[in-house]
Amino acid sequence: MAFPLPPSWVSEALQNGLVIPAHPLALTKERKLDERRQRALTRYYAAAGAGGVAVGVHTTQFAIHDPGIDLLKPVLQLASETLDEIETQAPGRFVRIAGICGETPQALREARLAQDCGYHAGLLSLAALKQAGDDQLLEHCRRVAKIIPLVGFYLQPAAGGRILPYSFWRRFVEIPNVVAIKVAPFNRYQTFDVVRAVAEAGRVQDIALYTGNDDQIVLDLLSRWEVMTLQGLVNVQIKGGLLGHWAYWTSRAVRLLEACRAARQQETIPRQLFTLAGQITDSNAAIFDAAHQFAGCIPGIHQVLYRQGLLANSLCLNPQETLSPDQSDEIERVYRAYPALNDDEFVRSNLDQWLK
Repeated sequence: MAFPLPPSWVSEALQNGLVIPAHPLALTKERKLDERRQRALTRYYAAAGAGGVAVGVHTTQFAIHDPGIDLLKPVLQLASETLDEIETQAPGRFVRIAGICGETPQALREARLAQDCGYHAGLLSLAALKQAGDDQLLEHCRRVAKIIPLVGFYLQPAAGGRILPYSFWRRFVEIPNVVAIKVAPFNRYQTFDVVRAVAEAGRVQDIALYTGNDDQIVLDLLSRWEVMTLQGLVNVQIKGGLLGHWAYWTSRAVRLLEACRAARQQETIPRQLFTLAGQITDSNAAIFDAAHQFAGCIPGIHQVLYRQGLLANSLCLNPQETLSPDQSDEIERVYRAYPALNDDEFVRSNLDQWLK
């Protein structure tokens, strides 16, 4: 069986660099899917200038994949239908990435579902295979890749992921239809394992690297790695971000990526970008609850979207998943400290339209 490829424009867009928000889950007070606000979030990302969305991923809450909750299909369909509407009304196309989880039988079902719902690639979580060795992991990945193109996913253990060594990544990048990798181990050594694997495989032009390292967003976007390979020196850059941190304040994220891209092209990095890097890391620490090992990560994202009016509340599917002690105060602190980071005015000006 062949490995399917996405449309050429998808690969080109990923290589050019995109803002790809990890799409949250809008819930009613009864913890049911709030379709109106779920659509509003998708419209917000499109209007903000994002180049795509990732749906059914960690920020969407992995529980939507669970039997008994069964929200994966309606959530995937809703985002895809909303993007279809947007694309018929205005120029532009959006890269659609679906989260794929579970052991192999579940992952294969979810890959088929994503394909049926019009998604271009699957962001493949390997968290369910914590004890698997490289051979088993790679067989799992190849079987999924025969259904849908892959976005690799290095998810940090604190968020449910696992350590994936260089030996895994070097073989993973040989899968013909890997189109991107989200690098999110929150660890510079492990980040470089992925960079090195792509460089040594000679696939820099085929596989776009995207940061998920919320503690180093700006520095990832500014960095250029020079990797010495058997074929010579290879330059590698992280092209964009696939981030829960970009699920809010998204129009500012678009400006940030543009500024980082301009700095890379000029090979001169303005000092203010380094200052901004620290401010973004500090704001992420508050909203993602780094002080409590990211326990309040998703409630923190919801809290920002709630105060902007995009969500009706900050509820999660799990009633135990709430803001950590003092997290609300920390979010207020970074709002006061870095007012230029938020896009509240942009949201306020467009919210009624998105909620229609």
